[in-house]
Amino acid sequence: MTARPARSKRSGPEAAPVMGVCDAPFKSPLVKAVFRDVTAMQVSRSAAWAAASVTRTVVAGVVDGARRVAAEGRKRLVPGDLLAAIDRDVEFEVGSTWYDHSPTFRGLTGVLYDAGGVVVPTPRRGGSRKVGAVVGAHRFEAGVRKVLRGQGVTAVPAMVRDLDGIASVFLTDLARDAAGVVREGGAARFGAVTLVMPGEPASPPLRKDSFRARPARRGDRRTIGRDDVLAAARVRLSGGRLGQRALTEARTAAPGTPAH
Repeated sequence: MTARPARSKRSGPEAAPVMGVCDAPFKSPLVKAVFRDVTAMQVSRSAAWAAASVTRTVVAGVVDGARRVAAEGRKRLVPGDLLAAIDRDVEFEVGSTWYDHSPTFRGLTGVLYDAGGVVVPTPRRGGSRKVGAVVGAHRFEAGVRKVLRGQGVTAVPAMVRDLDGIASVFLTDLARDAAGVVREGGAARFGAVTLVMPGEPASPPLRKDSFRARPARRGDRRTIGRDDVLAAARVRLSGGRLGQRALTEARTAAPGTPAH
């Protein structure tokens, strides 16, 4: 597959407004439906809340980036704002599987050729009966519009569709990764997720020999817990500022809730 054009990494996103649990735009039933699309494992309540929180923070970050690059005073976002935000900050390049299905990104993903040098057509939405990340993207529209309202902006229909698709693909990938974390031995297999709230001192680094003996994983191999979701999110978001904020906010999404 032809590599996408390289973009230089620039300054990270500014903090987007934080929403409380009651304001969560992506509800647990939707989150669990997405998990069911990719795995037969059970999903704990705290895991669903964590996944919803991470997805909300990612979408809010993308919207905030698009809002900041939009012309001054313009409150209605267009796809060009999304492209400019991604070009300005590589951290916003999430849910990239959606790019092959959206006219907004056509030409940016590169032209694909088969072994005979013939151009491979852009994938089209099929009539599959199984709901997938692309086919089921419309399920995220209500949540996306709530995120937009929280940022004090609106968006043209094409921009809303792109945000729907990005949210759907991101959460689907996160669910698949979280299931993989469980299959591979849980969060302990991938290292601990250190979450630091603003004003708190950072935890000391782990010793090199701390991973030699894997601690027993709480829960079972049939249930995805909050720690599994957070471990998957840490890897998928590569530890940048957007990722750290997503992990920090996920910790407070359901205070007092056990990890499994």
